[in-house]
Amino acid sequence: MAARRISDETGLAAVRAWEADPEGAGRSTVATAVRYALEELAHRAPGNSVEVRVPPFGVTQAIEGPRHTRGTPPNVVEMPAPVWLGLATGSLTWGQARAEHAVDASGNRSDLSALLPLFATRAAARRARKGTLG
Repeated sequence: MAARRISDETGLAAVRAWEADPEGAGRSTVATAVRYALEELAHRAPGNSVEVRVPPFGVTQAIEGPRHTRGTPPNVVEMPAPVWLGLATGSLTWGQARAEHAVDASGNRSDLSALLPLFATRAAARRARKGTLG
């Protein structure tokens, strides 16, 4: 498992800052929050069978299974930063993101619903039930 590069204190602060004001969060805050959430996913579900991409901020490999060594991995999940952070915080569900075509997921291991949210709060859960992002 890769060592964390972002401390819990710094990472959670960035996630909470984004959650409090998704539109007003600066680029560096969003970048830190995205990268920290990707690190958390890799920590909770170590492996190399799924590549999760959040351009331009980061990418990680997670989930046990067959390892790829060349080219595009067989299981890829890609989405914009607001969608990833919405999923990570619980303000957006995997089902909502897929229904809205906000996530591009391919491969039989690309369903991340069992691993999300990573940092759920009650407020985020209420927003998810109402079907709103942010």
